[in-house]
Amino acid sequence: MKVAVLGYGTVGKGVYEMVRSAPGLECGPVLVLPHECTEPFMVTDIEDIVSDGSVDAVVEAMGGVEPAASFAEKVIRSGKHFVTSNKAMVAEKGIELADLAREKGKAFLFSAACGGGVPILHNLSVAVKSDRITGIRGILNGTTNYILDAMQSEGMGFDEALARAKALGYAEADPSADLSGMDSFRKILLACAVAYGRQPSSAKDVEGIYEFTAKDAQVINGRGGAVRLIASGGLNENGSVYAFVEPVIFFDGMEKSVRKNFNCVSYTGERAGLITLFGQGAGRYPTASAVLRDLTGIMDGTLEMMPHGCVRTEERNLPQRRYLVRCDSDMASRFSATEEWHREADTVWIITDLVPAEEMHDKVRSIRKEGRNVFFASVE
Repeated sequence: MKVAVLGYGTVGKGVYEMVRSAPGLECGPVLVLPHECTEPFMVTDIEDIVSDGSVDAVVEAMGGVEPAASFAEKVIRSGKHFVTSNKAMVAEKGIELADLAREKGKAFLFSAACGGGVPILHNLSVAVKSDRITGIRGILNGTTNYILDAMQSEGMGFDEALARAKALGYAEADPSADLSGMDSFRKILLACAVAYGRQPSSAKDVEGIYEFTAKDAQVINGRGGAVRLIASGGLNENGSVYAFVEPVIFFDGMEKSVRKNFNCVSYTGERAGLITLFGQGAGRYPTASAVLRDLTGIMDGTLEMMPHGCVRTEERNLPQRRYLVRCDSDMASRFSATEEWHREADTVWIITDLVPAEEMHDKVRSIRKEGRNVFFASVE
């Protein structure tokens, strides 16, 4: 199977190298920008790939929604299989592209778009054939996990930890999607689409790590806890699907032990029970290995991950959680506090009663519109 690649950055280079040595695969042209065109195998026009009858499959490793989505449509309409590592594009356009690929009898696969080398989407797509998935959750962003770990285990401030993550190549020049929680949210959306055929699309319940401070780390460490940014998705009792992202405090369990830039994600099946996957969630070769998994899957006859009839939904209806809230003392009465963890000057760290997660996200968003600072994390 001859494989073309769109993009020759970190992931694209890894894919090209791995295809070159993979049994049954052959390297095709690589699409790059004009100023990057330095090798005979490179092209600068998508039409050179679309019109190449010898190319069987195309891997997209460009990033961003456009022009990636438009290129994907061209590729699929031309009768070629399409594999991508682009979570933003799949989250926004994946349902339509999956339907088009199904119509054309071609593959649309995206294992590498969630978890990098951790095969969460691949495993889910197999598991749903014989089991009912009740919940999915985990650490799906290595950048934020590295920063949180550095702040809690090494006593770094947020800015210092972020600078270290950039220096080590764990954080992009613009890490806003990671730090805001949106990167993790897009990944859990894809997991829900694969597991449930329904993709929650409301981003109201997404909390990142911007508000986490060295003092928060000190207070939580003093209680024996550790904060991790967790993306969660699942089924409610009424059958609705939810997805949200927020910091979570763990006192034990697998998530507490996940260090540095690693990912850890679990899903629960009614029959299989809890399944946990751990590994490198990003990087050239872990991500490229997931792309190769999809390419070899195509050769074995696998053409889809997103089930037929997948739809977007605005459902929220999140589970109830207890929360640690750090806020100004005069705001504490706005939360249903059951315990005070720490007080310092005009700042207090309190534990709330059980509240629906969407209620907490809505309340904190409203308070921040008043110009007030709040940090919150659910408590396991």
